[in-house]
Amino acid sequence: MATFSYTARDMTGKLVTGSLEANNERDVAVMLSERSLFPVNVKDSSTKTGVVATMSGGRKKVNGQVMAVFYSQLASLLRAGVPMIRSLNVLGEQSSSPVLGEVISEIRGRVEDGESLGDAMAAYPKIFSDMGCNMVRAGSEGGFLEDALERVGAFTELQEDLKGRTVSAMAYPIFLFSVGSVVLSALLVFFVPKFDMLFERLRSKGQMPVMTEWLLSFSAFLQSYGWILLVAMAGLVIAIRMHLKTDAGRDTADRFKLKIPVLGNILMNLSVARFCRVLGTLLGNGVPILKSLEISSTAAGNRLLSRSITSATENIKSGESLASPLRASGYFPPSVIEMISVGEESNSLDTVLPDIADSLEKITFRRLDLFVRLLEPIMLLVMAILVLGVVLSLLVPVLKSSTTL
Repeated sequence: MATFSYTARDMTGKLVTGSLEANNERDVAVMLSERSLFPVNVKDSSTKTGVVATMSGGRKKVNGQVMAVFYSQLASLLRAGVPMIRSLNVLGEQSSSPVLGEVISEIRGRVEDGESLGDAMAAYPKIFSDMGCNMVRAGSEGGFLEDALERVGAFTELQEDLKGRTVSAMAYPIFLFSVGSVVLSALLVFFVPKFDMLFERLRSKGQMPVMTEWLLSFSAFLQSYGWILLVAMAGLVIAIRMHLKTDAGRDTADRFKLKIPVLGNILMNLSVARFCRVLGTLLGNGVPILKSLEISSTAAGNRLLSRSITSATENIKSGESLASPLRASGYFPPSVIEMISVGEESNSLDTVLPDIADSLEKITFRRLDLFVRLLEPIMLLVMAILVLGVVLSLLVPVLKSSTTL
């Protein structure tokens, strides 16, 4: 066991300090809770420097469904009149995720020290999204925190549902590609080389088909240098992942997504739908248009689209309408621009934008379903053609050998 020094508050809000022996900081928090104390800071005093328990780095992400439940439950507790500190304490203790439970306890300490809920959440970017933090900040400033939390919870749940549907739709094509690649690689590495000695007579006579010669050469290359190819591919994957952590890399990835045939248009429509839904929610809760655009731009999920929305904010400051700069960006479908323009003229953007999001999502998922249905037979056909090519490359010289005997 180690010795931990702590600073906590009692039920009256008075600061209390002391030390306890425990296995870790989480056990200290449990022991303090049993004494009706709320930990503010916990340090491992058994080492010279001490380790502060409130650290955000190195934590894993929390499942979106768990986050949606957290937002909804916090909104319900606050709406029922439960104080913020007590609500966070309850949610931290009953959280199904140990990581989220620990983070909630630390957020509670920050809020006790006078920090706003939105700023406290922003200290944990791996757990709370920019959109969620900004929505909570807006709700705290505008006096509709409970509504903001409910909206974030509903939005998070919807996004997880959309993500789940997308992953489910793509699961079978990915499975086909993986199995086909394994089968084809096994044929080239283990099966094809066995025919090399059988075709020596045809090769000596110069009667070896070009396609078969290429196949045998490629198979020999894989046998001799396949490990180099695997290492190079692994290195490429690592390099790409490191590049994607930079701003330039994320820009490149978002630009590449939009250029994928068919799928690029689907991804852009989903980003536009997210933007419209969040913007409509904020406007419906009375958040000013400029602040709403600033927050909703982070919810788009595409940096190129986010920048075009930021540019639109600058144009609105100079007196232009919202529809004009969005039309100029080229990312928004003409039908969406027209609906936004009508909503501005009738002063009903807060109701028009969620309708746009609903319509876009329905259309987009119909297209996604059609795309996946077409992708499955196409992938089967491609795999069948590749396997047939291997078989024919081996069968043709076998037939030639039998005719020359």
